[in-house]
Amino acid sequence: MSDSVPSDVIGRRIDVNGELATVHYFGSVPPITGLWLGVEWDNPQRGKHDGSHEGIVYFKCRHPTGGSFIRPNRVNFGVDFITAIKNRYGLENTKQEDGNEMIVIGNKPVETVGFDSIKKFQSQLNRLQEVSVWSSAVSCAGNKGEIAQTCPNIRRIDLSKNLLSSWNEVTFIADQLKYLEVLNLSENKLKFSCDSPSPSCTFSALKVLVLNRTGITWTEVLWCAQGWPVLEELYLASNDITISERPTDVLQTLKLLDFSNNHSIDGDQLFQIAYLPRLEQLILSDNRISSLHFPDAGIGCKTSMFPSLQYLVINGNQISQWSSINELDKLQSLQSLSCTQNPLTEGNKELQTIRQLIIAKIGHLKILNKCEIFPEERRGAELDYRKTFGNEWKKAGGHQDPDKNKPNNEFIIAHPRYQLLCLKYGAPEDGELKPQQPFMLKNQLLKSMTIQKVKGLLSRLLKVPVSDLKLSYESPKMEGREIELENDQQPLQFYSVENGDCILVRW
Repeated sequence: MSDSVPSDVIGRRIDVNGELATVHYFGSVPPITGLWLGVEWDNPQRGKHDGSHEGIVYFKCRHPTGGSFIRPNRVNFGVDFITAIKNRYGLENTKQEDGNEMIVIGNKPVETVGFDSIKKFQSQLNRLQEVSVWSSAVSCAGNKGEIAQTCPNIRRIDLSKNLLSSWNEVTFIADQLKYLEVLNLSENKLKFSCDSPSPSCTFSALKVLVLNRTGITWTEVLWCAQGWPVLEELYLASNDITISERPTDVLQTLKLLDFSNNHSIDGDQLFQIAYLPRLEQLILSDNRISSLHFPDAGIGCKTSMFPSLQYLVINGNQISQWSSINELDKLQSLQSLSCTQNPLTEGNKELQTIRQLIIAKIGHLKILNKCEIFPEERRGAELDYRKTFGNEWKKAGGHQDPDKNKPNNEFIIAHPRYQLLCLKYGAPEDGELKPQQPFMLKNQLLKSMTIQKVKGLLSRLLKVPVSDLKLSYESPKMEGREIELENDQQPLQFYSVENGDCILVRW
């Protein structure tokens, strides 16, 4: 091997003027003289070929233009972890010709003498608890024991977008940081040796791990998870993961799991993670999930799956049927749902109507699309749902008489909470189910009624207590103004209400 090229160059991650790549070949490429590195770029538009030259295949790429041959002297093979920290935070220790120590903090050199200078320099690193070496070309742990000796108190590290190429190298770093709680490794293309012995408890304190865009597979996750005994948050976005098997004796402490932008995941694969006992938050944004179902639970029953799940994100999927929303009511702990950018919620549909339908279909939901659901909104949504589908309920066999109320199975499957809403608010009366026209004043009799009597009429019609009703009106003659009808003893004509005016009813 060339003196300027590491002996383990194959598989190494490299940086070339800010562009990252993986080395797949080192050697000659006839007829051109000299040694070359055959690399596959992270950005395939950066390359020129698929690893072939003049009919000879030197290496293979996933993309037809993902490969290039470059000279070794153009490549940055990276630095060790401690060097990256010193470079990022401007801490450097040098010795001058007179033997005095010089500490460089930022760009300012500070000269001191003897042991005190060394102690001061070391204390700078020793106090570090949170470190970001994002995009700092970190490729290895460095000399054995150096991290533990230099900065043992680190608890949180951002190592994203570096040149780490293997999980073993990550463990060499973490093994020296016994307090490490948060680790971000996103955009490091890592190799995992699942045929080696089970991981030890190197990550004994680790609670948050970010592995977005690392190329990790679900099998590799489960293998590595043997070394994450207290992990609470795991981020696996953009890895093209397929959830192929159920975790056994691993990930049992997990509270948050992010599978965003893994297009191979479908609704059936979720069964594999459905029994993680402490999972509270599940993020499934930007996948291709078209349906959700929990077949272990019948209509009106709660599923044993996802027993602790409180927060679910399914934005940007392919959900198009209300049956999937019905199924979410089976989750025993669900409180918050984000469900935007699905065929069901997009198009020409009225967003407020969609929101009301979801609220009515999921009984314990408290937050929808990051907006809190107040009791008044839930009551209104459920009453509207009960009225909107009332005629369909009657045609299916529904009846105000409980002994005759037997809607068919097709209706119950489509509207599993409808019967419960009838118990909660009473079955809809025939008068409620007649098509309602705008409430226009057409005769003198109505105009002569007091506000109190109008409220009484509305109370019987809407089944709302009189005390909850508030009336106002709008007139075409006073556009943009709303007049409150606040005196219950006055007739409508007291407020100059005329034919064609519109009364607004709120409760």
